[in-house]
Amino acid sequence: MRNWNRTIRFIITAFVLAVLPAGLAGADVPDGAQHKEMYFEMADGTSLHADVLRDADVGWDEVQPVIMVVSPYLGHTGSTSVELGKVIDGDEPNERFHDFLALSNALEEGYTFALVDLPGFGGSGGCNDWGGLREQGGVHAAVEWGATVDFATGSRQATVRQPVGLLGKSYDGWTGLMAMAQDNFGEGVQGLAAVVSLEPVFSGYRYLYNNGVELPNAGMFGTIGGFQQYDAKPGSLTDDPEYHTNQLLGGTPYTCYLENYQGAENNREDAPYWIERDLLPLAAGNDTPLFLTQGFLETNTKVDAALDFWNGIDHSHGHNRAWFGQFNHVRGWDRVGGALGDGDFETGKGDFMEQMMEFFDEHLKGIEPAVERPAVEVQSSRGEYRAEASYPPADMVTFTTSLGMMDFVDTTNNGDGSGSGNGTWVVSQVLDHDVWMAGDPVIDGFITTLEDNVDYAVNIYDIDEAAGIATVVSRATMLVRTEGPQRIDLQMYGQDWVFEEGHRIGVLLSGANEDWWNHTNTDTHVFTEQVVLELPLLTEARTEFLPSDGTSPRLEQYRSSGTIPLGSVDLSTVVDFSLPNAL
Repeated sequence: MRNWNRTIRFIITAFVLAVLPAGLAGADVPDGAQHKEMYFEMADGTSLHADVLRDADVGWDEVQPVIMVVSPYLGHTGSTSVELGKVIDGDEPNERFHDFLALSNALEEGYTFALVDLPGFGGSGGCNDWGGLREQGGVHAAVEWGATVDFATGSRQATVRQPVGLLGKSYDGWTGLMAMAQDNFGEGVQGLAAVVSLEPVFSGYRYLYNNGVELPNAGMFGTIGGFQQYDAKPGSLTDDPEYHTNQLLGGTPYTCYLENYQGAENNREDAPYWIERDLLPLAAGNDTPLFLTQGFLETNTKVDAALDFWNGIDHSHGHNRAWFGQFNHVRGWDRVGGALGDGDFETGKGDFMEQMMEFFDEHLKGIEPAVERPAVEVQSSRGEYRAEASYPPADMVTFTTSLGMMDFVDTTNNGDGSGSGNGTWVVSQVLDHDVWMAGDPVIDGFITTLEDNVDYAVNIYDIDEAAGIATVVSRATMLVRTEGPQRIDLQMYGQDWVFEEGHRIGVLLSGANEDWWNHTNTDTHVFTEQVVLELPLLTEARTEFLPSDGTSPRLEQYRSSGTIPLGSVDLSTVVDFSLPNAL
């Protein structure tokens, strides 16, 4: 197969050479940098494309550590949609991480920066399989190529020549975790020294579903369809022939598109398609140093599974880092209005770039950091950041409260704001002291349904009667596939939230939360009993905090968008919640 691919590549290259114009130069190489394009092969012979940047004053024969991004968003004609100007003249590297280079001075500080297209994207051959084993194999090949290649000659060494650190947000944060998963098998991923993964996907299934219920980005015309389009994007007229050749060598013919559509339509997490895209068990126990960020108020790559992944890897070496906070789908250095501007930092804290480069310097250059950093920096609903040795913290205790019977009708009428309040409520006593949640709540109990495929949704609220609002703190849903009595054990989305003195904690059971999920409801009555709420609550006060803005743009926005009016809350069923003593 490898020789056959080479033969096809040769024929297409000859054709492309004959029809494409030559001599037009790219123009978007960062100031002070030099650029070259390189190609290498995966184990199956698929050719992958890389744009490589280093400081203009450094020869290509000099050995430097490599910061690498492996991504579907690095095509020369645009990250997602085609930018028409770049179709005419677009052989320069994609600018997705130019702000990183400008803010980090990584090239001036002695790093080589490599941008590698995943199989099927940009100038890489093959066809995408949306996080599956082909893509994971592509990440594996990219890291080992970056670790062993001589950038001057393109030749490979048998052993590691330079260490590689992976960097990315969202999908290209997912690829960093794929490398950690690949590192757990066989001889591992040679040269993988560190991973910085910002707002990543942890499980392909959980990105599209929550326990069988679709998120709005699921479906043929959602996420999967979008990435098929990115896969099919053309190169520019000025791209070299091999770039075009690889684009024409996809599936046979592009059968992976159909495979992705069919696989992603399966709403069962135990389906083979999803098992190979679930990095929680695949990366468990890996000891590659990881710097992770996860927003509790994410609307894209949700907090679902984030804490499970974090606590599943090996922390014994003491090098892992994490930021958990009240932010959305952003990179740690992003600002309102653009990363290179002077707007507020999206995370509510301005030293992420400094900390990240310290992390790379330590693990790629062997430079001990001048400042000792905490393993976890976490931002609560109050906006303040604090240091934690682990997360959830060691003094977190699960407090269990019996909510009794909570019946509801499986209806879709629950979608205004963060749920319009339709369903069955249980609320706590008025709190006589602050109660601090830190982790993933769980709700379980017995449910009896009269039909198959009933939707079950749970919201936890912070009820402020004085302000006349209730703010959603955590949520989850599931598809109850079979009728009759059964046990439900539902892990909800994690948060670090302070229920203030004088507030109440509210729990709403219903058949929908249409703000977050696409529900198909039965309009039947659902009976629950022995419903138990497990809240992860701190038992010790937090009085020391890290320098920060004391809030974040997303938190300020959420204080209004994440609320419903008090009139939508049924305060009639009050239960004495089990809670810790005052902190």
